[in-house]
Amino acid sequence: MSEPVPHRPPTPRPAERAKTIAVRGGPTSLLPALGHEAHADRTAPVCWHLHAGDDLSIVLPTDDPLAAGIHGDATAELAVTLEITDQAPVTLRQPVRGLLWLTGWLRGLDDQAARARAVTLAEAAEEPDPRLLDVGHGLSLLRFTPASVVLADSEGTHSLSTVTFDAAVADPFLDYEARWLRHLEHDHTDVLGGLTRRLPPELQEGRLRPLGVDRHGIRLRVETDEDDHDVRLAFSRPVEHPPELAVELRKLVGCPFLNRRERP
Repeated sequence: MSEPVPHRPPTPRPAERAKTIAVRGGPTSLLPALGHEAHADRTAPVCWHLHAGDDLSIVLPTDDPLAAGIHGDATAELAVTLEITDQAPVTLRQPVRGLLWLTGWLRGLDDQAARARAVTLAEAAEEPDPRLLDVGHGLSLLRFTPASVVLADSEGTHSLSTVTFDAAVADPFLDYEARWLRHLEHDHTDVLGGLTRRLPPELQEGRLRPLGVDRHGIRLRVETDEDDHDVRLAFSRPVEHPPELAVELRKLVGCPFLNRRERP
């Protein structure tokens, strides 16, 4: 008789995790796609934006090798990979939680189209990036169209179609996660202590750190002298709003003092 398959806590689908990383927008670099003979060094975009419909706007210095050959030419294109790093919002000795690679075509825009797109981005933003004002004055706004999407995180490596990626919805706690985890780290070590009892016995002596939260559960990092270990604790049900998250955390901790609502 075969051994039973260990139960894995529920987690957001790969496309949802990928979209969350893209919308969050961590440290990013742009480089020629494998096999291309263009400039081999990585370039950090000045700024970039993911549009609905799987299209991105990327702003680079006009004299950057990746922009120089296609700036102002709506017919020019370059095969590139955009790498987005998902970093934990608290200070960890191993802060990277995942990597997202979008590979596709970087295309030039004529000056009028580039300025119009910059204006549209500025008007749509709650806090417009002032660097958009420099498009056409030392900076180039380029259009990037992904052709493939690859996600690598603690759940494994996943290749996604651009259609699946575009249709995915980012996690509802995207904008809430960083502040909430920092609050947990700095102001509620007692809560982290309450979660320790849910860890495997061999990890309970390690240092417990908040790593991530999503609608399915909370992720924790256990730092030991020898290694780091990531653990996911599942909620009893998927949640969509901060009050529901607070209820699920109280269930995990099981402490009476958490019956009042916390306001991070």
